[in-house]
Amino acid sequence: MKDNKNSKAERRQFIFQTIPACALSCMVGKNIFGMNLDDTAEEKHMFDRDIQMKLTWRRLIEGQNFQFIQLAKAAQHMCGKDKVLELIKKQSTEFNLERGRKQAQESSDQSLKSYTRMFANPKDWEGLLKMEIVEDSEKAFEMKISECLQAVNYRENDADEIGYANVCWGDYAWAEGFNPKIQLVRDKTLMQGYSCCNHRYIWTG
Repeated sequence: MKDNKNSKAERRQFIFQTIPACALSCMVGKNIFGMNLDDTAEEKHMFDRDIQMKLTWRRLIEGQNFQFIQLAKAAQHMCGKDKVLELIKKQSTEFNLERGRKQAQESSDQSLKSYTRMFANPKDWEGLLKMEIVEDSEKAFEMKISECLQAVNYRENDADEIGYANVCWGDYAWAEGFNPKIQLVRDKTLMQGYSCCNHRYIWTG
């Protein structure tokens, strides 16, 4: 049961912590989310009133990524493309190493099965990813991702390299942080324009 809770927590992290962003409502204003303030709560301060948000997964990801993409592009213009991509990759590596370590601390064991359990049910990721489990054994776990909302959003904003550095690059560090004996092997990503992402996690212990 504990590992199942950890899996759900990791899915929430994927949604809300992949992008180093502020609160969703601060990014693109109320129009993208269709927010409606609860004006009946007059006794509350305006900052504390409840809101109703009509969201789709697409709008959620657009809101998360909007400010970051604009900031990254501005930084590339000022500091140079390569320097900014290197900085994003460095931050992504550090963030995901710590994410993996924290996940390991909260898991009952640090096996390959324990790490990949969060990906074991493709339906859990519907709305964000379309995936197929190719192999699930003691020594290897492979999944093929044919659709990714993050990739769609970054590529629609002509920010595929930024997206790869921020979203995809850290996958290696995430596995390493959980257990250095878990190695990610991947040579295709949707973010880079391929037809799929071919994540293959190998147990090297």
